Amino acid sequence: MENTLHEKVSQDILLKAYTHMMLAKAMADIYEENRNVCKYVHSTSRGHEAIQLATAYQLKKEDWVSPYYRDESILLGIGFEPYQLMLQLLAKAEDPFSGGRSYYSHPSSRDEKMPKIIHQSSATGMQTIPTTGVAQGIKYIQDFNLQNFENNPVVVCSLGDNSVTEGEVSEALQFAALHQLPIIFLVQDNEWGISVTKEEARTCDAYDFVAGFTGLSRMRVDGTDFAESFEVMKKAVDFVRTERKPLVVCAKTVLIGHHTSGVRREFYRDDEDLEKHRAKDPGEILRKQLLETGVDEELLKQITKKARLEVEEAFDRAQKAEDPKPETVMQHIFAPTPITEEVGTREPAGGEKIVMVDAAIHAIQELMWKHPEALLYGQDVGERIGGVFRETVTLGKKFGSKRVFNTAIQEAYIIGSTAGMSAVGLKPIVEVQFADYIYPGINQLITEISKSNYLSNGKFPVSNIIRVPIGAYGGGGPYHSGSVESILANIKGIKIAYPSNAADFKGLLKAAYYDPNPVIMLEHKGLYWSKVPGTEDAKTIEPAEDYVLPFGKGKVIIEADKGETSKGRTLLVVTYGMGVYWAKEAAKNFNGRIEVIDLRTLIPLDEELVFERVKAHGKCIVLTEEQINNSFAEAFAHRISKNCFKYLDAPVETMGSLNTPAVPINLILEKEMLPNAEKLTKKIEEMLQY
Repeated sequence: MENTLHEKVSQDILLKAYTHMMLAKAMADIYEENRNVCKYVHSTSRGHEAIQLATAYQLKKEDWVSPYYRDESILLGIGFEPYQLMLQLLAKAEDPFSGGRSYYSHPSSRDEKMPKIIHQSSATGMQTIPTTGVAQGIKYIQDFNLQNFENNPVVVCSLGDNSVTEGEVSEALQFAALHQLPIIFLVQDNEWGISVTKEEARTCDAYDFVAGFTGLSRMRVDGTDFAESFEVMKKAVDFVRTERKPLVVCAKTVLIGHHTSGVRREFYRDDEDLEKHRAKDPGEILRKQLLETGVDEELLKQITKKARLEVEEAFDRAQKAEDPKPETVMQHIFAPTPITEEVGTREPAGGEKIVMVDAAIHAIQELMWKHPEALLYGQDVGERIGGVFRETVTLGKKFGSKRVFNTAIQEAYIIGSTAGMSAVGLKPIVEVQFADYIYPGINQLITEISKSNYLSNGKFPVSNIIRVPIGAYGGGGPYHSGSVESILANIKGIKIAYPSNAADFKGLLKAAYYDPNPVIMLEHKGLYWSKVPGTEDAKTIEPAEDYVLPFGKGKVIIEADKGETSKGRTLLVVTYGMGVYWAKEAAKNFNGRIEVIDLRTLIPLDEELVFERVKAHGKCIVLTEEQINNSFAEAFAHRISKNCFKYLDAPVETMGSLNTPAVPINLILEKEMLPNAEKLTKKIEEMLQY
């Protein structure tokens, strides 16, 4: 797009911008003067004020903006007061963004009078995917008329130029361009990436970089000149609000302050570089322009003086504000779920048995008929094949390509976009094609999704379902057979289900839908169709549509003989997924001496049931398909030992796969690596000797 400047900016707007710039300068100065008080790491917007304020002034209450950690001037421009920002700077209890949990200028807001802000992390460039998810969600809402807006919403994602080299930024740009989403990527280029220069970091700036994304318009602007920035951003926002297409704005800025309070400018910048940047101070540029247009210099002095006094008063108040109470530290790990009890009909009279894969398809179909905010996307899930395991077959045809659709090979986008989709009130159900390929999405899962509710102080739980086919059988080989539950279980703030039969699968998927938190459904490929010998019981009577199974409720699927238990001759196997079928087969060899618990969900975990039954039996094996060292199973075995120590007749044992880096493709080697009923039988025989 050409950025022809023809409109004049009113003097009222220029003076408003100057006032905000003086506030931003006074804030930075006071933070520097009080380094002993401002002990938490922070950045300021010094040098970036013009483009940030020019952007903020265009935004309306229907809009969404993702400021990054140097964007305090955007926050001032959309209506936040210095005092509110300082509450976060000093990590106070009344910090409106995170309740004292996150860094300065890491906002999140649902204020109805302002543009909305999803949870913002420190991971540079990572905000592009969740924010593009917001734009994706707005397009979906407007396509299906799910909500009326006074003005077409515009989404703004702010980022630094050096973060454009991140691969996940390209995933967001690609998706926005392909789907023509109403988003502006505002790239602020101050030529530094901490101590890394532009020459060291990139072959070109963002404007040239994005030229290859067909359908993505672009503009350049001098981001230190407020008047120019205001006109360009007005044109940019008007374009996206009207045309509903994506746009990149590349703003040249300067870095006058430190990278952060902990990485100070004198560590890595020489006087010549600092002077070059100071010469382009947006406040000084605007001051000279105002004087040239006849504004009284005394008025500008009064604005500067008033800003300093306002900031001093706010800083004094913020210091006196209360710190968070220690007992609040565990709040907002999860949002409360309405699904706490098993309800509905699990085995309808006259019902037919179905395989697990059909349980999922039917559950999603029932949910999508009932809830227009539900949609499904991922690799190959669309109408043509309905998933590589046929796990979404028929859904694309029934609901159309706007509700069930294929994505590119973009695991980070598939996962991370759900944060933005959820924020605007949608319920995305997404799929990673194989568990082995979840790793490119781990950054989004950890950095953005798992922390969103906690660091937004409860404002932005991410309500999604991430389907992950998992597990080994039949020579799937090293990149299609992996187990990843231990990695996922180490991520705090997500829930994990691992059903072993069709009824549980359908009930848990329904619970996941109504849960306001992120949920990963681990779905064993070998159980989908009950093709693996011994897994016929994965087929069950299909539950009714109203059946819901809450998370955190394990089930005793084989009970030991009470007489044998009273003699101390029984053992408990705790397992999940394919382990259920190894345990059931092995139990046949011990005539009432084995009890088996199917955990059904790993987070939350039904520790109460397990501890109760371990105390009754005195012997326990935790069985998993994963490689055993440093696994979820080992960690759980430790907790069982700690909580049931005085009731144990033997150490709690774990059993899983051999500790190989991958699952070998050869069937003989695969069998040698994996647990099975025969190996479990030998382990049980050893333990029953105690």
